[in-house]
Amino acid sequence: MVENMETTFQAAIDAGKINGAVICATDAEGGFVYEKALGERTLLSGEKQPQRLDDVLYLASATKLITTIAALQCVEDGLLTLTSDLSSIVPELTSKQVITGFSDDGKTPLLEPVVRPITLEMLLTHSSGVTYHFTNPHVARWREKFGTPPQEGDFRSVEELFNYPLAFQPGTSWMYGPGLDWAGLVVERVSGRTLGQFMQQRIFDPLGISDGQFYPVTREDLRARLVDLNPNDPEALGRAVLGGEGDMNKVCRGDFGGHGLYLPGADYIKILHSILASDGKLLKPATVEDMFQHHLSPESTVAHQTALAGLMGVFFRVGTDPQTKAGHGLGGLLTLQDVDGWYGERTLTWGGGLTFAWFIDRKNGLCGIGAVQATLPTDGDTVAKLKQVFRRDIYRKHAAWKEQKQAV
Repeated sequence: MVENMETTFQAAIDAGKINGAVICATDAEGGFVYEKALGERTLLSGEKQPQRLDDVLYLASATKLITTIAALQCVEDGLLTLTSDLSSIVPELTSKQVITGFSDDGKTPLLEPVVRPITLEMLLTHSSGVTYHFTNPHVARWREKFGTPPQEGDFRSVEELFNYPLAFQPGTSWMYGPGLDWAGLVVERVSGRTLGQFMQQRIFDPLGISDGQFYPVTREDLRARLVDLNPNDPEALGRAVLGGEGDMNKVCRGDFGGHGLYLPGADYIKILHSILASDGKLLKPATVEDMFQHHLSPESTVAHQTALAGLMGVFFRVGTDPQTKAGHGLGGLLTLQDVDGWYGERTLTWGGGLTFAWFIDRKNGLCGIGAVQATLPTDGDTVAKLKQVFRRDIYRKHAAWKEQKQAV
């Protein structure tokens, strides 16, 4: 039996496990609309206010979908293709070598040249070879031995922060990483605008969105509504979203397309709905269709399946069962089968940090976001359960709405 979202979330609030939640969902036609703000947020002063739908949320990796859309707009503009060599645009990336290990004495990294170009498609699907240091032991070791950790006040660009070698040959494997940060840099270089400027003009303005900003949020009207500006997070780093840490934001200079955006949940759902409805405001129908296709090479597909079944698979599966067939579309995990009473085949889904979940299910005509506002220290198990209650109960509510509509 599917748990009731409001009851379960309120119980977690009452138990002090979370502060609240922002939940938004809609169908393709806009007939079914679910919008709920639960609980309270605490201001920097300590004053408490009811959670609101227009509260500004730290998106963390939910930024990646919006960066994907920006990159695909550049493809539609003829500035990029999904499969072209990016060497002339980001030579800092394409000149990297692949680390395969270390010498017997552990002092010298073993590096080999790349054998094929890095493409935009690889960046958008985490198959380019760039990984986070915490997802690859060789990269972590290289960073520890040869990297220079940023110090307080040392802000770094995408190419400076992710300066380590590739973890595998482009297009031959899969591992979650900063590919979308590099894709954001690609968008900046081919468009001549910052990623934030590009998103405002090409994504936010067409949808009537005016409340998005990359870290640091400097607009006073947005800062007053920042959930993550509170006594536990006085720098608005999104610490609760990230499970207690926010150091990545502290060392970034510029707009990071993989994690850096702040936006209200009520605006994020507008982006999901535009893709769900394929209304042409953001992307052409053919481009939207392509987002929901599996985009990994056969070799990368095998590695992706291994990752889904591995120790970190619980994060990479974003709520789907281990036995559910899944691939990778342009923007997130792609289900490759129907799940009874839930996601339809080719549902695209991902999230942000520990607390933010989103999905677009074109087969069932439904999209939604669930943004749990966790307390610190973050109870990861409780948050994971609540995100799953959101994912399941929103389908129950949608089905009940359709039944009621048919009965009238």
